[in-house]
Amino acid sequence: MYFLLLVSVLAFSPVVVCLDIIGPTNRANWGTWGLMHYCAEGTYAAGYDMKIQPKQGVDHDDVSLIAIKLVCLSLDGRRFGGNITSTFGHYFGYWSGVIMCPNNMFLKEFALQVEENQHSGDDTAANYIKFRCGRMDSGSCNYELAQTPGYGFWGVIGGWSRECSTNSAICGIQTRVEDYHYGGDNTCLNDVKFTCCNDDSLKK
Repeated sequence: MYFLLLVSVLAFSPVVVCLDIIGPTNRANWGTWGLMHYCAEGTYAAGYDMKIQPKQGVDHDDVSLIAIKLVCLSLDGRRFGGNITSTFGHYFGYWSGVIMCPNNMFLKEFALQVEENQHSGDDTAANYIKFRCGRMDSGSCNYELAQTPGYGFWGVIGGWSRECSTNSAICGIQTRVEDYHYGGDNTCLNDVKFTCCNDDSLKK
């Protein structure tokens, strides 16, 4: 009976084949990694959104970037594959608004803006993210996708990550987030990783 149940579970569980995982050139190190979340089968990240806490003013704790959301589409752009996020903090903030790659382009590389440890100051960790879009069958990303004004409140934008290889694009997201702790200096999103997949990478 146990064997039959195990076979049934394995038969209907999605099998994810990861071509590559790309990370930023700069990061903060607080918090815990959430789970990797994936676009629906046969879809890839074609746009993104950010949830950001506004500046809190003097003598108030800032955290800045709270969450990153990816918008997933099929290769022909006709099928919606979900909005995906990983772990994010429960802070008040606002979604900036979804922006999308041009037709038939997908997210293939990114750069993260991070504030370094302030030691005696107010830390915010990750502040902003931007991407480059490219065609699935191309090894180059020639379109920068960035929310206005193109940078966050604090910190420095790092270099571009490694690029998803030809015939692949970003299809999964995993974030590292520091839990809220009362009476101290909080940050929220600290680090992020993305999975690159090709047409056959997600199977059921």
